[in-house]
Amino acid sequence: MEEVHSVVGIDVSKKTMDIALLRNGKVKSKSLGNTPAGHLELLEWLVASKADMTTIHICMEATGVYYEALALAMHDAGLKVSVVNPSCVKGFGRSENIRNKNDTIDSALIARYCAAMRPEPWVPIPLEQRQLRAWSLRVQSLKDIRQQEENRREAHIVSGMVDVAAHVAEHVKWIDEQIKKLEAEIDDHIDRHPGLKRDSELLVSIPGIGKTTVARILGHLGDVRRFKSAKALAAFLGVTPKHNTSGTSVKGRSVICRTGSTSIRAALFMPSMVACRYNPIVKQFAERLLATGHSKKAVICAIMHKMTHLIYGVIRNGKPFDANYLSKPLAIQDGI
Repeated sequence: MEEVHSVVGIDVSKKTMDIALLRNGKVKSKSLGNTPAGHLELLEWLVASKADMTTIHICMEATGVYYEALALAMHDAGLKVSVVNPSCVKGFGRSENIRNKNDTIDSALIARYCAAMRPEPWVPIPLEQRQLRAWSLRVQSLKDIRQQEENRREAHIVSGMVDVAAHVAEHVKWIDEQIKKLEAEIDDHIDRHPGLKRDSELLVSIPGIGKTTVARILGHLGDVRRFKSAKALAAFLGVTPKHNTSGTSVKGRSVICRTGSTSIRAALFMPSMVACRYNPIVKQFAERLLATGHSKKAVICAIMHKMTHLIYGVIRNGKPFDANYLSKPLAIQDGI
């Protein structure tokens, strides 16, 4: 294991970043603006602090979108960067019995977490996938606004405000036009990039997954191949079972862990519902769970987990979905 002489914990917010340089058990703090100029000043401060730039390890939490520009700047400068789940740092702080919380304390805590746990290096998502994520999020936002406007239009009709309802209907029509334009732009964007196009074709081969879900998956996850296994991908998305049992007295109900991306889990919900009817593997799986007494909600959660494995399988193997894959004789599979 490589020796890390210095670690840097950064507590990132919208406007500022609080920095803690941990070296030889001593902490040196600094607060800078979360701007391109502040990122450059951070590099200059690290050099002035005589930190070994070849072994330094920078760690920050995944706080919305505010960490991305900083992480990219540090990565482009050739430094080792890790972006960790905030719940991991929070749990580490509880193990240290920390009672107070502020930006300075949090940055030092992140630095100690980095020194103790040595998190994996962060690999930035390519630009074309970040653009796809932004477009897909914009489409979802417009769809949410459209639903809100439809609810308002219905309320105005019920209350007799016909003129207002007509005005809302015009807005809904405009939103529909914008959604169609953005969806066409997303399709063109995927077609312009061979890697995205190849993965998109593999994903839509899975019954239940459409173009909208494909854009959300590819935009948010990046290259699915970066995960070591389907279990790792499922854990990242937060669709793995979470058990709560201990001894003979504690027998809690099992639920999904929900520690991953809420957006992706929401995007997988409807495809899982559709797969129950039209995906032969998933349909058989759902029927077996229902026959054993599982609730419908538990079955949907299990199907989301199953769909995650199917997504990983087609991307990792580079082959379209085949419902008869597991039933093929071994000799045919191996080409013997």
